Amino acid sequence: MARPYWKGYLKLSLVTCPVNMTPATSESAKVRFHTLNKETGNRVVSQYIDSVTGKPVKDENEAKGYARGENDYVILTDDDLDRVALDTVKTIDIEKFAPAESIEWVYLEKPHYLMPDDAVGNEAFAVIRDAMKADRVVGISKLVIGRREKAVVLEPRDEGIVLWSLRFGDEVRPEEAYFEDIEDEADPDLVPLVQKLIKQKTKRWSPDMVSDPIQESLLALIEEKKKALKPQKKSAKTKQAAAPASNVINIMDALRKSVANELKSKKTG
Repeated sequence: MARPYWKGYLKLSLVTCPVNMTPATSESAKVRFHTLNKETGNRVVSQYIDSVTGKPVKDENEAKGYARGENDYVILTDDDLDRVALDTVKTIDIEKFAPAESIEWVYLEKPHYLMPDDAVGNEAFAVIRDAMKADRVVGISKLVIGRREKAVVLEPRDEGIVLWSLRFGDEVRPEEAYFEDIEDEADPDLVPLVQKLIKQKTKRWSPDMVSDPIQESLLALIEEKKKALKPQKKSAKTKQAAAPASNVINIMDALRKSVANELKSKKTG
């Protein structure tokens, strides 16, 4: 189980309990590369360089700068930033509630698992969770993540709570600007065919339904390189694709063929 990366308190009016939070997603299994000097095979180290003196800057001398003019900055140290820390750095105070289905998916940014941090806080946590479940609502609050205060939504899920960071309203583009030129209604003769095709392809969701072909190809390539110190270059074979008979596609015929193929594969499978 991953280590919690945030600890604090969950608060609803006078009910408070210690909690911890862990990102619900991880990219640790992704293939990652180091930058190397290909002549020596040594890793390349990045450094901050003073733009005027050209000398490397030590970690303890790094600071944040707010530009107030050309080459003129207000310098803020970590101590300065800590002094203006908000209460939401350590407390998730549920201020409002909303019907669970009323928050559109496009506002949901990143999920985190929220859970009690000790046995004493278990009861208070469970009461808040079960009350939200019973009323089919989610909690709305704020939390500082990475020195930025983010709006968050708390969704009861099984025995725990999923905390989603939310995008602000000005971060979401209005869909009307992109969908306005699309036809309002499809050809009614085509819809039943698509529905039939959808029914044949519908299964209960499983993570196995999606995969990362680039990741798989990279792992295969890395395995090849590990086995051979001097891998042979493969001769490139170009395949000439057959040109389509026509650029005009009859969607009705295509859908009928798709449905027929699905039925045929189910009978032979």
